[in-house]
Amino acid sequence: MRKNNWQVGARALQGTSRKGTFSESDMALYREAWSQPGAVTGMLNWYRAAFRSRPARASSSRVTMPPLIIWGAKDKFLGRELAQQSVELCDKGELVFIEEASHWVQHEEAQRVNELLLQFLK
Repeated sequence: MRKNNWQVGARALQGTSRKGTFSESDMALYREAWSQPGAVTGMLNWYRAAFRSRPARASSSRVTMPPLIIWGAKDKFLGRELAQQSVELCDKGELVFIEEASHWVQHEEAQRVNELLLQFLK
């Protein structure tokens, strides 16, 4: 993972986001974070555990606290249908698609995400 100054991670971020989303200073911060002891192991272990086995379903899989789900419609990892399936598990869920955003919606559309969060918290 460290090879060529974290080239794999950098390409993953830059290749799955809207062009220009991650500046060189952003990438420097990511490289610094990835360089911390145990950081990459922790990230990889999260994915290993997620794909290893599914947790047992709770007796009630309903989410009773009203969530706001903000979804980048151009997400290359998580399809739009997953957003709809997620909100259907919520008693009072709100789903907002940001059509021009990818998986990195909070980076690409920070102002819009912040507006949505502030509006939701009122």
